[in-house]
Amino acid sequence: MLKTVSGRQNDRGQSMASPAVPIRHFATKKAKAKGKGQLQTRVNLNAALVEDIISLEEVDEEMKSVMEVLKDNFNKTVNIRTSPGSLDHITVVTADGKLALNQIGQISMKSPQLILVNMASFPECTAAAIKAIRESGMNLNPEVEGTLIRVPIPKVTREHREMLVKLAKQNTNKAKDSLRKVRTNAMNKLKKSKDKVSEDTIRLIEKQISQMADDTVAELDRHLAVKTKELLG
Repeated sequence: MLKTVSGRQNDRGQSMASPAVPIRHFATKKAKAKGKGQLQTRVNLNAALVEDIISLEEVDEEMKSVMEVLKDNFNKTVNIRTSPGSLDHITVVTADGKLALNQIGQISMKSPQLILVNMASFPECTAAAIKAIRESGMNLNPEVEGTLIRVPIPKVTREHREMLVKLAKQNTNKAKDSLRKVRTNAMNKLKKSKDKVSEDTIRLIEKQISQMADDTVAELDRHLAVKTKELLG
C-alpha cells in the first residue's frame, strides 16, 4: 500500500517542505516471526529518498507488467472455447524473424467448429504457420489446403480442460521467470551503489524489492487458481 508524506527533516532537524512522495511498507523478519494473529511491525521506506539509487516505482511497474501479460495471455489463449482471437498472437518463426500469426494470415471463423487462416498474402510462411499452431499448446491440429489452413476447434472434453489447466500453469511459470529477471536486474543495479550508501540502506531496499516480488508471485498464483477453477468447472 502506498502512503505519502509532505515533508522530512533536514540535517539540522528543521522541517523542510517537499512534494508528496510514496512510502512502501514491508514486514521485518522479526515481525514475521511473531506468528499469526499479531500485528506486524512495518518498516517505512521513503521511495523519494532512494530514487538516486534505484527507482522503486519503475521496479513496481515492471512487476505489474508481468502480471498484465499473464492476464492478457489467459484471456486470449487459455479459454474453454477456442476463438479466432485465440490464434492472433501465436508466434510464427519466419525467414524475416518471429511474427504474430495475425500479421501474416487472415484469421476468420468459418463455423462454430472451424477456424480458417488464409495465408494467400504470405504463402511461403504456410508451413511455419501450421507448425506454430500445432505447437501452440492449445491442442489444435491444423489441416492445409493450398494456402488455406483449416483449424478444427477441439471438443470440450475433460481431457481438453485438463490440457488447458496445464497450459495455464506453464504460462504462470513463464511469468514467474520474467518476474525473477526483474528482481535480479533490480538487485544487480542496487549492488552497484554499495560504495555510495550505507549497508543498512541497501539492506532495506533489498527487503523492499523482495517483498514486492513476493506480493506479485502471490497475485500470479491467485489468478492461476481462479483460471483453474474456471477451466475445470
